[in-house]
Amino acid sequence: MEKVDVFELIERMSALIRSEERKKCTELGLQPVHLQVMDYLSRCNRYSDTPAALTNYLGMTRGTVSQTLQLLEKKGYIKKTADVNDRRMVHLSLLTEGDTILNKARPEDLYSQASAIFNENESQENVFVNALTALQKANKSQSFGLCKTCKHFTTTSEGFVCGLTKEQLSQSDSEKICQEHTVM
Repeated sequence: MEKVDVFELIERMSALIRSEERKKCTELGLQPVHLQVMDYLSRCNRYSDTPAALTNYLGMTRGTVSQTLQLLEKKGYIKKTADVNDRRMVHLSLLTEGDTILNKARPEDLYSQASAIFNENESQENVFVNALTALQKANKSQSFGLCKTCKHFTTTSEGFVCGLTKEQLSQSDSEKICQEHTVM
């Protein structure tokens, strides 16, 4: 039996997903980067909803992200809000129209079919989690994992707390990705 090249498998899966995304984006008059930004904003928590975190997550230049944000804001898909405590900081949020477009643009058929296959053998999902973790470590990039899986995540009698910032976390925050995520 010939040895499988994991890199080639990951590359092929990425190409299939991106191909489906491009088809959907073309139908909606979007670029793939627009979808990537809206997808990120739909999944990030309040510590990660800034242009800097988005730039870091996407691995793109600040200029590309800035132009994309301007376009998405002009189309009414996202909103920029100044931070209450530090007016220099901007928080980004996905508006209802952006969420609607995001849901239309996602290649749901491909994901649904793949999910059905995984549900038959859930242990295979760990292979992808491990592969992603290894790629992030090799790239020396942040994990951007779910808040509730971070080593700083703490449960108290009053609810959830970020051990790094010492701030209370909502249930919603705990279920979203965070740029400060640290693997346990």
